[in-house]
Amino acid sequence: MFKLGLIINPLAGVGGSVALKGSDGEDTAREALQRGAEPKAGIRTQQALQVIQGLDIQLVTYPAEMGEDVARAAGFSPVVIGSIQSGQTTAEDTLQAARDLVAENVDIILFAGGDGTARNICDAISEEVPVLGVPAGVKIHSGVYAVTPKAAGEIIAMLVKGELVTLGDQEVRDIDEDAFREGKVRAKYYGELLVPQEHRYLQHVKNGAKESEELVLDDIAADIIERMETDQYYIMGSGSTVAAVMEQMGLENTLLGVDLVKDGELVASDCTAEQLLQLTEGEACQLVITLIGGQGHIIGRGNQQLSPALLKRLGKQNINVIATKTKLQALDGRPLIVDSGDPEVNKLLSGVIPVITGYHDSVLYRVADY
Repeated sequence: MFKLGLIINPLAGVGGSVALKGSDGEDTAREALQRGAEPKAGIRTQQALQVIQGLDIQLVTYPAEMGEDVARAAGFSPVVIGSIQSGQTTAEDTLQAARDLVAENVDIILFAGGDGTARNICDAISEEVPVLGVPAGVKIHSGVYAVTPKAAGEIIAMLVKGELVTLGDQEVRDIDEDAFREGKVRAKYYGELLVPQEHRYLQHVKNGAKESEELVLDDIAADIIERMETDQYYIMGSGSTVAAVMEQMGLENTLLGVDLVKDGELVASDCTAEQLLQLTEGEACQLVITLIGGQGHIIGRGNQQLSPALLKRLGKQNINVIATKTKLQALDGRPLIVDSGDPEVNKLLSGVIPVITGYHDSVLYRVADY
């Protein structure tokens, strides 16, 4: 029988929807919850576990919100080890859970979190057993995560069924969250973990290089600005490509946040998910987003403020994706990825979409339905 270890960081990503750009540290998580954020790590883990329901698996996990609750909700009868203080879990709980699961001789550890959680796992066990991450954090630069929760389940299913899946080292990276909140990305290498290498489903390490094609960015910005209509809201996503549009409009930009524009004026900066829903209620609205270089995510990485409810309201036809052709070519044929946390929304936005790549210049590119 395949022995699967499971660890959930229940507070992973809790700061994303309320514009805190991270969840590391007790104070940040506490503030996020006070702002009304709802933890999503358990829901995302359940999406992964649904893929492997009915397979010959013994699931070993930690109590309550660190795995047991979600495992039972997904139809498993887990072996529960260790102890926690429910409602007050810490990084030390993740470290200890990883060590305990290694002692239980699990075949692989499936864990839900972000880069901070990956660092904890790396510190605890290094490359003693294979691991695979369910993406649940705000910032995910590490290469140890599946591209979506469902994709994580697909990889585990392949392993359980005995299909050939190569194992290899993947980098664990994390950034300085204080600098990140000031718009500065400082990613640092922390180590490596042994990860199943299924390239359709495994995330690539984020490409943090600055876009150097300034003329192309100017052309993209000119195209978007020309398309903008009066009396319509425009939600401006994160990233340097969207920042180029804001700069050409002469507006201040939250590089790593989401802003709201109408009639050439900045309506709101660094919006939360709830603010976006409230401010655009009943209004004509479009979204301008770009992809994460090297990974291809357009939803679900660094822009959790774009909630499933908002994306459903917008619809695929009101989403404008912008990127240079160089950025698209760097994906080497891999599809764009929507990881909204809602399978219905992921499916709604899948298929072929136009990507604006210059002035009156666009290409068709595939969005995966993972």
